[in-house]
Amino acid sequence: MSERASLTRHVEPMARVKLLCVGDVMLDHFIYGSVDRISPEAPIPVLRVTREARMLGGAGNVVRNASALGARVALVSAVGEDGAGAEIRGLLAADAHVAAHLVSSSGRMTTVKTRYVAHAQQLLRADRESALPLGAEEARGAISAIDREMKDAQAVVISDYAKGVVSEAIATHAIAAARARNIPVIVDTKAVDLAAFRGASLLTPNARELAAAARMPAGNDAEVAAASRKLVETLDLGGMIVTRSEQGMTVLERGGEAVKLAAEAREVFDVSGAGDTVLAALALALGAGAGVLEAATIANAAAGIVVAKTGTAVVHPDELVRALRSSEIKGAQDKIVSLDAACDRAAVWRASGLKVGFTNGCFDLLHPGHISLLARARSECDRLIVGLNTDASVRRLKGEGRPVNSEMARAVVLAALETVDAVVLFAEETPLKQIEALKPDVLIKGADYTIDKVVGADVVQKSGGRVVLVDLVPGQSTTGMIARMDGAKGR
Repeated sequence: MSERASLTRHVEPMARVKLLCVGDVMLDHFIYGSVDRISPEAPIPVLRVTREARMLGGAGNVVRNASALGARVALVSAVGEDGAGAEIRGLLAADAHVAAHLVSSSGRMTTVKTRYVAHAQQLLRADRESALPLGAEEARGAISAIDREMKDAQAVVISDYAKGVVSEAIATHAIAAARARNIPVIVDTKAVDLAAFRGASLLTPNARELAAAARMPAGNDAEVAAASRKLVETLDLGGMIVTRSEQGMTVLERGGEAVKLAAEAREVFDVSGAGDTVLAALALALGAGAGVLEAATIANAAAGIVVAKTGTAVVHPDELVRALRSSEIKGAQDKIVSLDAACDRAAVWRASGLKVGFTNGCFDLLHPGHISLLARARSECDRLIVGLNTDASVRRLKGEGRPVNSEMARAVVLAALETVDAVVLFAEETPLKQIEALKPDVLIKGADYTIDKVVGADVVQKSGGRVVLVDLVPGQSTTGMIARMDGAKGR
């Protein structure tokens, strides 16, 4: 196993970490559509809206990413007494991994960032926000919540978007409490004056923020290292991790040499919230016992995954393991994904204007009938996701002795086909759960079904998709093949 692949040993323990996150929560609002003309009223594009998405942003996106990796998370933040604040409360309450302590302020406008997106490109971002500091009573409530949640935390993140939650008093209190318990505290801040974050384990600025805080250039490797070293020494930090876009990351531990991590070689689709992903993965890896450079490598891999998704997205454990093992996993097996990861891929494909199809089956002893079905299915869409019954599911459907091939063997064979773009295993007898989550544009089944008998047909049709029944190759079935083999053995 390579040194990088060995870091997968930290991924499972990351799910057992409790993370305390203190900072500015906000609502990210994405409006997606297409542009095919210029307005006659002004020289601006006309966006024909096709869908919208609303999700947690800012410190909330750190929470989402940590939760997606399986960790427990406590969030201390503030919202206004408005509709956006209520929506944030609802989103947090819906996540069983999250305990939210939200100060409510009638004078505060909850931050909402609205992004208008067409053809995978942002056209405009509109922000609604205020940056009021917490009142004295509100700050006392936040500090009390920090003290309660710190007791069993293994890592702390301060996510400061300069919206008023992270005052000097709150920052210094959280850092002191974490240091007293020997808990790593990672800070990401928009502030130029970093005095409030003295004594933190790690700061994670980008190159521009580093240059402003250190009042030194930070354009090349040597400059980044020098500016980082200055801040580490003057602020008594454990280290710095500087994010540098396409140049990757620079990691500097106190008393050590700067190490540069190359950016992950992956298509960049949307960088929204990638820094929050880095924070979450970094904190959880440190909380799970990884060293600073190990944790930074894991966080760098997580960032490479999330920028290939649409919107403020999250990273799932199976994706992180695959990214860390990328040098060992080649081609076909990269198509075998969890349902969450398949939904993320489907969102990216749709944002690029591609139609997503879905079909399913046991696919035990792949035969010409299967190949024909999959080829026809792929011809009906731009990307094809195949739902594959697990071994236990096949056994319930087909009886003892089936399947002949294990679920992973069947998945690898399917993934090796050019007509298949993703494979998702399911343990239920039907793929209804997968269809409801994916909402494919096209659902494909064999013509031995009628549409009213196709599982999930109503779900697809209600969401605007269509159901296609394709002719089967006569005389081709796995059961028939097994019967012929058994007959040959008996002769």
